[in-house]
Amino acid sequence: MRPGNIHSMDWRSRVSTDPAICHGQACIRRTRIPVSVVLDNLAAGLAPKDIVESYPSLTLDDVSAAVAYGAELARERVIDLRSAGG
Repeated sequence: MRPGNIHSMDWRSRVSTDPAICHGQACIRRTRIPVSVVLDNLAAGLAPKDIVESYPSLTLDDVSAAVAYGAELARERVIDLRSAGG
């Protein structure tokens, strides 16, 4: 991922929700790949290009959109880390 690209990424054009697809989870548009799967792979240490190789229907921009979506969610919700064991 290119530095600085996350904040300018329009994730809305690449992330969608549909109650009939993956139980309404946020997915990469035109796939059944949940954003959480992309983020889990990144958290596990996979490089974006490795994720794209594992999921050929994804692009590097899709991976960036997943990160941007996750970042926006993190800005929206405050979690008390003391009570969560952190």
